[in-house]
Amino acid sequence: QVQLEESGGGLVQSGGSLRLSCVASGAIFSSNAMGWYRQAPGKQRELVAGITSGGSTNYTDSVKGRFTISRDNANSTVYLQMNSLKAEGTAVYYCNAKIKVTFFTKEHDYWGQGTQVTVSS
Repeated sequence: QVQLEESGGGLVQSGGSLRLSCVASGAIFSSNAMGWYRQAPGKQRELVAGITSGGSTNYTDSVKGRFTISRDNANSTVYLQMNSLKAEGTAVYYCNAKIKVTFFTKEHDYWGQGTQVTVSS
């Protein structure tokens, strides 16, 4: 059983910073892509940032230059450093990982339970 556990959300003023962490645990053979998504009230879930096991990153345009995604492969952890937060960044942030549990199985998507980020203006 694979589990993703997020931490680091909270309430912050506009212009402030937060750092989200997500630890993957359980029967993990390999994890390629990991990433962060967010879902604001009344909106669809969207990709915020992603990172491969090799360190290649991608960001949605609205967070480029303000957010940084990184990962610690040895500890199956992914981070999201969020700077210069804006009110429109208020959402539930979800960790995602594409994981193989054995050499023979296909890669599957796993999700964390979500962590609330609220940015006050």
